[in-house]
Amino acid sequence: MKRTILMASALALLAGCGKTAEAPKPVAPLSSGIDGSHIDAAIRPQDDLYRHLSGKWLESFEIPADKARYGSFTKLSDDSEANLKAIIEAAAAIPEVKPGTEAQQIGDLFKSYLDEAKVEAVGLKPLAETLRTIEQMTDKALVPGTMATLSMIGVGSPFVPFVHQDNKDSTKYIVDVYQYGLGLPDRDYYLKDTEKYVQTRMQYQAHIEKMLGLAGDKDAAAKAKAIFGFETELAKIQWDKVENRDPVKTYNKFELAKLAELAPGFDFTAWLAAGGMAGKLDYLIVSQPTYVTGVAKLLKSAPLATWKAYFQWRVLSEFAPYLPKAFVDENFAFFGSALRGIPENRPRWKRGVELVEGSIGEALGKLYVEKHFPPDSKARMETLVTNLQAAYKSSIDTLPWMSEATKKEAQTKLAKFSPKIGYPSKWKDYSKLIIAPDDLIGNVARARALSYQMELAKLGKPIDREEWGMTPQTVNAYYNPEKNEIVFPAAILQPPFFTAAADDAVNYGGIGAVIGHEISHGFDDQGSQYDGDGNLRQWFTEDDLKNFKERTTALVAQYAAYEPVKGYHVNGELTLGENVADLSGLAIAYKAYKLSLGGKEAPVIDGLTGDQRFYLGWAQVWRSKEREAETIRRLTVDPHSPPDVRGNATLVNQAGFYEAFGVKEGDKMYVAPEARVSIW
Repeated sequence: MKRTILMASALALLAGCGKTAEAPKPVAPLSSGIDGSHIDAAIRPQDDLYRHLSGKWLESFEIPADKARYGSFTKLSDDSEANLKAIIEAAAAIPEVKPGTEAQQIGDLFKSYLDEAKVEAVGLKPLAETLRTIEQMTDKALVPGTMATLSMIGVGSPFVPFVHQDNKDSTKYIVDVYQYGLGLPDRDYYLKDTEKYVQTRMQYQAHIEKMLGLAGDKDAAAKAKAIFGFETELAKIQWDKVENRDPVKTYNKFELAKLAELAPGFDFTAWLAAGGMAGKLDYLIVSQPTYVTGVAKLLKSAPLATWKAYFQWRVLSEFAPYLPKAFVDENFAFFGSALRGIPENRPRWKRGVELVEGSIGEALGKLYVEKHFPPDSKARMETLVTNLQAAYKSSIDTLPWMSEATKKEAQTKLAKFSPKIGYPSKWKDYSKLIIAPDDLIGNVARARALSYQMELAKLGKPIDREEWGMTPQTVNAYYNPEKNEIVFPAAILQPPFFTAAADDAVNYGGIGAVIGHEISHGFDDQGSQYDGDGNLRQWFTEDDLKNFKERTTALVAQYAAYEPVKGYHVNGELTLGENVADLSGLAIAYKAYKLSLGGKEAPVIDGLTGDQRFYLGWAQVWRSKEREAETIRRLTVDPHSPPDVRGNATLVNQAGFYEAFGVKEGDKMYVAPEARVSIW
């Protein structure tokens, strides 16, 4: 922003030195920002706004062969990926680069991934020591230590440590023990008998057998059966995703001395020592206590041979993308094609970019921001965030269902929100990471180990409030209740979310609603249980809590009626938090848009009123197609509703939408006023 202003001032001074001044150039009129090229005129906006706007695209667009879904987020991610490729290749081309620098790490990590000849030549040798250590286990007493050791290199086992803020003391870091260890996306895939799940189970067991066979295991079939049976037992004792959304139910504090009572026979002392946690903790938070008790029982009942086969399988599966082509192809055949319906694997360079991002993402992000995030984008975003917070503040004051006591608490929490825009104020230090151009598996393992140690190093230290949970090049945004922060990476600040040359209406319907969405997470069914300091505390009065639950219960039922694939409905409870955030975020963005007009009438652009452009801007963001297998997978594991549901379902509860498009009784998007849900 400053650079632009200074340049404009210099030009003005130069013009003043001449004999005559040039007439000012006319300012280009703002566009609507709405892409109307895909409108299906046969579908009325009052019946289906989402398909009215995008009907032609939905009918004609072919999902790329290497993708499970494609939409606005995908398009921006592809653009970001191409920009990152150029940055990485430039780093890789630097002659005589200094060892240990970020440019050397970025370039050599990418080179190690692209060197397929080297990968084929070394085969499984880089994993030989890890696999041999597992094979030489002689006693089940070694299982806890093995679980922790594998976690340090990113290999999941029945449960894993997770460092974060203590939910009831947000001033300190703690370790949370969290259930894990399944190869399929969710416990439902093991336990429910729908046709898709049954078929997937058969394919998965066959996949395990093939992978073990590629590794030279002569007992592949028997081990695959044992491994699948073991994972099924884990699935039976795991908590489901709805239970895991409850922050109170999953907050279970155990002093270290009490862990033996929770999990008799499981040596937590060995687990803590092998994982580098010994002496750094007085207690653990156990998210799913009954599950941990169940794992201890499995330690007694499952044969040592099964545990060993399971660990070997987890190592092989976690490192499969970095092994010779036969392993990569088989890994994709199941996890890409069978599970998600994707016909082709992504080009190797794209997978290489993904590896660099996942390993040293902020080093890459630093270079991305320098090239692709102009200062004025951050300034405009800060203005939008301020406007959305002001609208939320006003909205809280006028809520008819909330008492003054709870409103006061809500305002206190809103005032403590911490917005982060674009990129971190300080960057992660990867200087200790050793990256070699000819050691792919070693690079991956060392990067994972460094990430683990970075997390572990937080224990006993003050909370780092400048840390980010996403890289700047990520096309997404998030709310963190423990820090009470909303975060908007640089890469999402592009069309259709944010269009610099467009009228405000579409930007408020796009990025404005995204901002409102993330703010609303602080007040959804989960976020509302945390106060402004990030502590898990009930700050609603009992009556207000009852009123809030009545509204969210109605929203659960409303979304559960959607059936994107026959026989597979939206899980209204699993998606509740995101649905509340969509509903409230869009409503708040609409109020902010109205406030931005300053009492003036919005212009009509491309035949559309300001309100129409606002709601079309929302629907435009969710333009997306996905393969049926991917829809089923996401309906099982994803806390977000499918894009087409989000594009329409949120609108039917918004009074402004009815007015903007003249929706009336008899129209397909009409919902009677008494059945509409309004929360924030």
